[in-house]
Amino acid sequence: MAVTQPVSRGVPGEERHRIPIKTLLIYLLPLLLLGIFWAEYTFLPNAQTFTKKKYLAAAFPYFVGLYLVVFGVGLFKKNFRQKLTYRSPLISGAIGFLILWDLVTLKMGLLPLPQFPSPGAVVAALVSDAEVLFVSLYHSLGLLFTGYFLGLLFGLPTGILMGWFSTINYWLSPILRFIGPLPATAWIPVAMVIFPTSFVASVFLVALAAWFPITIMTWSGISNVNKSYYEVARTLGANVRYLIFKVAIPASLPSVFVGLFMGLGSAFATLVVAELLGVKSGLGWYVAWAQGWAEYAKVWAALVIMAVMFSGTTSLLFRVRDRVLVWQKGIIKW
Repeated sequence: MAVTQPVSRGVPGEERHRIPIKTLLIYLLPLLLLGIFWAEYTFLPNAQTFTKKKYLAAAFPYFVGLYLVVFGVGLFKKNFRQKLTYRSPLISGAIGFLILWDLVTLKMGLLPLPQFPSPGAVVAALVSDAEVLFVSLYHSLGLLFTGYFLGLLFGLPTGILMGWFSTINYWLSPILRFIGPLPATAWIPVAMVIFPTSFVASVFLVALAAWFPITIMTWSGISNVNKSYYEVARTLGANVRYLIFKVAIPASLPSVFVGLFMGLGSAFATLVVAELLGVKSGLGWYVAWAQGWAEYAKVWAALVIMAVMFSGTTSLLFRVRDRVLVWQKGIIKW
């Protein structure tokens, strides 16, 4: 009778916490680049003599400490580790870009001042003008969401009515084709005359910019719903109200969300132009004000805040889309 040798299973949990060398190197790359950035920023001589307070130098220990905490969590959480593995190259690329930016501005002086400040100057502007930037962000968000909500409020019903009722489509389609393609910013002189305040005029422009793509894509979505859906619903006794709200609108939601994203992009562009030209507050106004005083570090700081605001708003809409259209997963590539 053969004797079976016991199989050594090792230390419990050892296999679970073992991380491939390649993954570990990907983890450590952002930390290595942070060290290179700190050494470059600290020890290389400055070519630009006019510098701001060194808030960036004081922030390096916090960045390293934060990443070490994230790294530690990733060692024990597999799902978190997978996300970190996916994000680490992007983080490394961002740090590498900051190193290159600092080299060509602060350290080598290849780009002229004041138009091209160093990353440290932009960070100093973010810290020193944090209160003004926060107030400007608050006003920009208020203008954006007010105008976008109004564009959504009018765009969805208009698109649904045009897609469902041929008579309404007959009368509104020429108007939409004539007025819609005009950029919302082209209406600035008219809006400034018609509306009592620059804020109301800006809300109208943002709403107009969002209204057109939302209407077009909703109209297209309602018109292209598979007619067999209606036949099945009518066979089961559905009335017109049921066909619109329970069949047409749900089936057209993919096209509707495309219109929502297009409208949001148009609203962003119109928001900045409207604030640059007429509104007395907001990030666009802040950019124009800082440019007037040749404070380009503050201009770049406002652009960073805009990028975060627009990216965050778009990501929020993506989350809503993913939740509403969860049934599409596996059918359409996300």
